[in-house]
Amino acid sequence: MVGLLFATLFWAVSFPFVQVLYVEQRALLPNASVLFLSTLLMVARFTVAWLILLPWAIFRVREFTRLEWQQGLILALFGGVGMWLQADALAFTKASTCAFITQGYCVFLPLYQMCRHRRLPGIATVVSVIMVVIGMAWLSGVKVTDFGLGRGEWETLLAALLFTAQILCLEHPRFRQNRSVPITWIMFVGISLVSTPCAFAMASEPSQCFVAISSSAAWMIITTLAVLCSICAFVLMNRWQACVSSVEAGLIYCAEPVFTSILALFAPAWMGLWMGHSIPNERLSMSLVGGGSLITLAILNLQRQPVRVRTQLPKEDDVDRTIG
Repeated sequence: MVGLLFATLFWAVSFPFVQVLYVEQRALLPNASVLFLSTLLMVARFTVAWLILLPWAIFRVREFTRLEWQQGLILALFGGVGMWLQADALAFTKASTCAFITQGYCVFLPLYQMCRHRRLPGIATVVSVIMVVIGMAWLSGVKVTDFGLGRGEWETLLAALLFTAQILCLEHPRFRQNRSVPITWIMFVGISLVSTPCAFAMASEPSQCFVAISSSAAWMIITTLAVLCSICAFVLMNRWQACVSSVEAGLIYCAEPVFTSILALFAPAWMGLWMGHSIPNERLSMSLVGGGSLITLAILNLQRQPVRVRTQLPKEDDVDRTIG
């Protein structure tokens, strides 16, 4: 659980960095769309990530197993397409609505497990899911009137389903012996291959893809995102998720907006000052306190379920193999 919480924290760290990066890119390319900049960030972030890991991978790529290639490419497809759909949805719906629907995997995962095993989830799971849903609605400030059946909502819902499949892929017994670093590197390469054509297709001209990331400030942020929010976060996720059930993992990942909201209280202004931009911090609100508390309590409540329903920990030799 601790490893997944750290992974979630690293994802949340991306918020102030991406916020400052968009300000920097607006100065470099004023007319660029949010979708183009989001897709270009995926290209740059994950390309830099796999290039950083390349000195390690180039001497071991022949040792990668067929199942590691298979799982890595599956994760790239689900994660890459899911993130792209999420970015595109922001152009057609409110950010609060997108954030709320994205966490739909915390509902989809128990439903999937219920259908698969043909038994109702435990009381702790049901209560935790309800608490997370209420907490997310409170935290994001979403209202019933915000929901519709537009393009943004459908794309976000599809992204949530893809993230659900990504979580289930990491739980699948077929991939239990896979090592985390190889599948993470393969995943990064796959996401780069998926997102690069999209970025060039959305650019008015190819040179925009280079102009938007041409400053040293932009590359400092992209490199930081690659190290913290890509390499550290996904290596932790791909390594430790097999130690808990997919339902528990999905609820733990819902802590990301809580971490993001806390960081938003001080990080944007500090980052903006560092990069030479004026970016205001968000203010402490009851939605953060109330919604964040409910999500935190939901994660703790799930720890009360019997250990027998959780995924068994890997054997000691498997841990050594993963680290090595």
